[in-house]
Amino acid sequence: MPSSRLSGILLHPTSFPSRFGIGDLGHEAYRFVDFLAYTHQRLWQILPLGPTGFGNSPYMCYSAMAGNPMLISPDLLREKGLLDEADLTDISEFPVDWVDFDRAIALKTRLLQKACQRFQSIQESIDEEDEARAGDRKFEVFCQTKASWLDDYALYMAIKGDRDGKPWHQWDTELANRDAIALQECQEQLQEQIFYHKFTQFEFFQQWEQLKAYANQCNVEIIGDIPIYVAHDSADVWANRDNFLIDPETGEPELMAGVPPDYFSETGQLWGNPVYNWDYLVETDFAWWLHRFQTMLDYVDWIRVDHFRGFESFWAVPQGEETAINGEWMPAEGRAFFQKLQQTLGDLPVLAEDLGVITPEVEALRDEFEFPGMKILQFAFGSDAGNPFLPFNIPRNCLIYTGTHDNNTTLGWFENDIADWEYDRVVDYLGTLSPDGIHWDLIRLALSSTANWSIIPMQDLLGLDERGRMNTPGQAEGNWKWRYRPDSIGDWLRDRLQHLTQLYGRG
Repeated sequence: MPSSRLSGILLHPTSFPSRFGIGDLGHEAYRFVDFLAYTHQRLWQILPLGPTGFGNSPYMCYSAMAGNPMLISPDLLREKGLLDEADLTDISEFPVDWVDFDRAIALKTRLLQKACQRFQSIQESIDEEDEARAGDRKFEVFCQTKASWLDDYALYMAIKGDRDGKPWHQWDTELANRDAIALQECQEQLQEQIFYHKFTQFEFFQQWEQLKAYANQCNVEIIGDIPIYVAHDSADVWANRDNFLIDPETGEPELMAGVPPDYFSETGQLWGNPVYNWDYLVETDFAWWLHRFQTMLDYVDWIRVDHFRGFESFWAVPQGEETAINGEWMPAEGRAFFQKLQQTLGDLPVLAEDLGVITPEVEALRDEFEFPGMKILQFAFGSDAGNPFLPFNIPRNCLIYTGTHDNNTTLGWFENDIADWEYDRVVDYLGTLSPDGIHWDLIRLALSSTANWSIIPMQDLLGLDERGRMNTPGQAEGNWKWRYRPDSIGDWLRDRLQHLTQLYGRG
């Protein structure tokens, strides 16, 4: 981590305003980057960008490499000539404060299919000998350069769609086990669907790369998020089953990932992802993990490793358990992996999510590679002056947050989540409460701290209560919906954030 004092905002693209029901990579995204630049924010932290499945969680994606087609902007497709203005009229109104995923996905899918049909007809009309139209071959080049993951992903999604969304381990045995003849038959039968999924990835990465380039031109760097685990129902597990502990008979995970009881849940969190076969990963010189990091660094500047402690040891729960209580810690090979990653990449642009049950061994792994950890102000007032999250106890090489996507908003936390004695301790620590609200008090604490980097969730900048919460851990549905309104970013907010950023020497 650079030693300069920087600050930024945590905001996932689905939370942008949009007439299409879900935030995308269109004009509102550029408007947000302008807001970051004006207020001297140098960092934009996002959640994983992959294609989401059940529950719409960005941490349970159909691919660890692919992008979410729902983030593609129809307005930008229209500007490219892949949609007409008539295609974007008569769109029914969507909620402005939250994502109605079912309706938004239905609308965006219809528009993407229409754009794909037009794109395909254009592709078919290209004269391969016409060098003046070489730019039209970008799609072909994209498919070739991304083939290492794109071919498996597009085929997986096509088969999944053809089988009414069933997970891969419930497909015909030949397909579940990737029999070469069965795969070839599907490739021939599902050509149109495969083309569609490659097209949506092409458009996603085109739009994302342009947005990232704009952000970087504005001196804004993007912090991506890499979940340590991947979804069981994903192209990653289907195409690379040896990397995971999978029951060879059923295709189910032999051991499921999660965490034991903690601050967030009395029964722990049972995520259900398959855990890694670390013996096999070592044998293959961590090839899959290296590819995953290298792929992600093509489209972000920094990688936040979610559940970093899983690289030292991981909580493994036997198949069939309904909670995470009856698990056990098992060793991982994180040190050997990060050594290999360092040999491959040089300096590692890695940030460690080191929250929860952290042992000296996890801290040693983090510190050996000088990865910055995370400090959360909402956790700072539940004990005495030795609390490691208090601003005077944190190291410089860390990121400090008021809260994260897994926390309540600061206002919701202060009003609903803390005991009276903790409330009093917050007031006692601050000396007085600001008339502007507790969220601005904690924003000041974060910005004024000695931490090199300070990240503020957008909901806290807007002073939202618990209705603005992004995720409640352990709750399977109803998360990831929050969006802000187009008029939320006004002059007062811009000027205040800019002033505080300069006041505390950030940016």
